[in-house]
Amino acid sequence: MSNRNQPNTESEFAAHIGLDWADRKHFWAMRTADGKPQRGEIDNTPEAIQIWAAELAQRFGGRPIAVALEQSRGAVIAMLSKYAHLVLFPIHPNTVANYRKALYPSGAKSDPCDSDLILELRLTHPDKFRRFDPDTVETRKLQFLTEERRKLVNQHTSERQRLLAWLKQMFPQILQWFEDPSCAMVGALLLRWPTLQALQQASPQLLRKFFSQHNCRSEQAIQKRLQQIPLAVVATTDAALVESASMCIQNSVRLLEIMREGIAAFDRAIRETYRNHPDRALMESFPGAGPALEPRLIAAVGSRRERFDSATRMACFSGIAPVKEASGNALWIHWRWACPKFIRQTFHEWAGCSIRTCDWARAFYNGQRAKGKGHHAALRSLAFKWIRIFFRCWRDRVPYSEERYLNALQKRTPTPVPPAVAIEWKTCAGFSKLSLLSS
Repeated sequence: MSNRNQPNTESEFAAHIGLDWADRKHFWAMRTADGKPQRGEIDNTPEAIQIWAAELAQRFGGRPIAVALEQSRGAVIAMLSKYAHLVLFPIHPNTVANYRKALYPSGAKSDPCDSDLILELRLTHPDKFRRFDPDTVETRKLQFLTEERRKLVNQHTSERQRLLAWLKQMFPQILQWFEDPSCAMVGALLLRWPTLQALQQASPQLLRKFFSQHNCRSEQAIQKRLQQIPLAVVATTDAALVESASMCIQNSVRLLEIMREGIAAFDRAIRETYRNHPDRALMESFPGAGPALEPRLIAAVGSRRERFDSATRMACFSGIAPVKEASGNALWIHWRWACPKFIRQTFHEWAGCSIRTCDWARAFYNGQRAKGKGHHAALRSLAFKWIRIFFRCWRDRVPYSEERYLNALQKRTPTPVPPAVAIEWKTCAGFSKLSLLSS
């Protein structure tokens, strides 16, 4: 069950609860309408939470109860979100930590005290924390799938680097004979012949058959390897290193194979989910996104249009918009550190892909580089512009049209729209602003 049909005013809540969760036991502090504080604890099990939620429903006649907690995704919020009478309000852990530090400079901390602080934050600043209102099943599924796929890709990259490190020590010829030492064919070869000596004992006919079975059809590549394998010299004769490296190489090969299968399974599930998503046509209209980034854009912003009231809010949430710190005569503009890294990465990568197919995006990127900005700084500036366009299309459910976008620019200036390369970008209040050059 979701929390969609929930009260709009604080007075409609029968009680307010601050929950400090832990692996084994949760501590809670409650304030009812009569102002009486209460404390308690519950075990971190679905059975204990169900009993606790049922007792609250019976005590308050099923009326809604506000529950504030330091989690926006995880086991606790997953177990609590199925109870319709519990309205969840996630609070960032840094908010609670800084609030605790302000009240207790000594650094004193306890779980019951934290539940009191969470409850106090909820009661004192009710307008600062948005309630947990889950998106559609399709959108949340895309969010889980795309994020976990990216984590698995990162693990695959890390394991690949570990494999390369061991190959450089014991079997460096593999890096010369094959373009991708982490591919399935090289993995099968290393599992069958983990050392150069073992590989040199195999007959040319057996090696040729092996390469053919693993879809290596280039006669030139096969012949080159067959000529170089007998002439290769072992990199080391250290028995301790050879034995340890052989085991590590084979373990890495097996892990990489499992990860490749997992990534392929994620890709199939993402394609199937994205195929039936109502925002698919909208995402397909953006240049440079492609089948890899289109589902991630949906996962980044969701499908609930009321989530963001402006493009600026979307840019700040994603971490693309910079942060300005001003004190006296000092002004410092830097990139945003506290943000969803996966979402910022999504817009960043999309901006990088868009410069290949979009003229004005490429012109803007080149202009930023000409001003002395680095590659990633220029891409963040471009992503900030794309978010403003993306937000309008997403909010109005209108596919992106470059012609319509450039016509809109022309209406805001008396100067005719020149070619895309004549678009100029100016800096205003730390952000880049689009303007058109005079003819």
